[in-house]
Amino acid sequence: MDWLKDRSVAVITGAAVGDALGGATEGWTPEQIEERHAGRVTGIVGPYYENWRDARPIAPYHKGDGHITDDTLMTQALVEVYAKRRDHLDAYAVAEDLVPLMIGEPRWIPELETSALILQRVFLAEKWIVARLHYGHVDPREAGVGNIVNCGAAMYMAPVGLANAGDPRAAYAEAIDVAGAHQSSYGREAAGVFAAGVAAAVTPGATVQDAVDAMVAVAHDGTADALAAVIEAMATRSGPPEGDEAERELARQIRDAVAPFDSVGPEYRQMSRDARRPSRTKAIEELPAAVGFLLAHDGDFRGAVLGAVNYGRDADSIAVMAGAIAGGLGGTAVVPREWIEEIERASRTDVTATGELMAAAARDILTRDRDRAQARLDQLATLGAGR
Repeated sequence: MDWLKDRSVAVITGAAVGDALGGATEGWTPEQIEERHAGRVTGIVGPYYENWRDARPIAPYHKGDGHITDDTLMTQALVEVYAKRRDHLDAYAVAEDLVPLMIGEPRWIPELETSALILQRVFLAEKWIVARLHYGHVDPREAGVGNIVNCGAAMYMAPVGLANAGDPRAAYAEAIDVAGAHQSSYGREAAGVFAAGVAAAVTPGATVQDAVDAMVAVAHDGTADALAAVIEAMATRSGPPEGDEAERELARQIRDAVAPFDSVGPEYRQMSRDARRPSRTKAIEELPAAVGFLLAHDGDFRGAVLGAVNYGRDADSIAVMAGAIAGGLGGTAVVPREWIEEIERASRTDVTATGELMAAAARDILTRDRDRAQARLDQLATLGAGR
């Protein structure tokens, strides 16, 4: 495969692997995860509850067993929008193309074990998009205002990074626009910063430090502060963790660094009173936590993703972000093929094909960018500013 196709497939499959592995551990503490699975999770595992249909009536989903979650369902839908438009997206594209996919095209939903609409699987924060845009006819650029502030928009922004490969600032700007239809405040900010990290990661020759530096360069407010805290904490480490106890200590270190900026609080399922409210000082936990695992493992895919999976809390989205950036850095060679094949079989979906579809769309978009850049250079020369 050429570079763009290899990296696009790696980013999309890397995110899906993180999603499927992390779905089984989402919402639990590291101690609960180890008790349930007789040690740290090292691959695809079953659901936390054997009676998953009845254990949590508010979320009767079959997580685990290689099932992708709403993170990947939304990522795939956004890729389909890029494939249709073959150009950069904005908030209006969410209203005009993404929402119709969510409410008009049934597909296999692994966690429901049936064909259904994406709308029928996504969390309330994603149902908000449909309520505001399809039923409320809100200006797409402002539709995210009032929604709970969480990682809902950030979790599916990897394709924006691929559409702006090599240009983190453009990725940030586009993701901020797209996410405006879904989120506000630090939830929207995280979407932009994550997209910038993916765009930097797929730049030829990029290192994990390059990707992190690109994210820091565009981040604002509490998101910037949370990233700085995690980076400072990881700077004290002498190398990747070796052994289970070192991995446990790393997770505690990352949580301690992120906690002052996380509005959810210490109990993931019993949130604080200020949880998920707009703020200039807070950040979603998922993005800085993913950055911590990437730095500690020097961009290694398995290490960063499994660290996120065993971290618990919003493990699937943390692992999505770590997996997308690590995949972008290392390409398809670093994303375990055996995991991809099992996830595709169990989820009845072809995430590899989704990556290839995004590569084709990104190639057309980058070609348009090149032509537009040349036209602008010619225009600047005519205006006398090109001297």
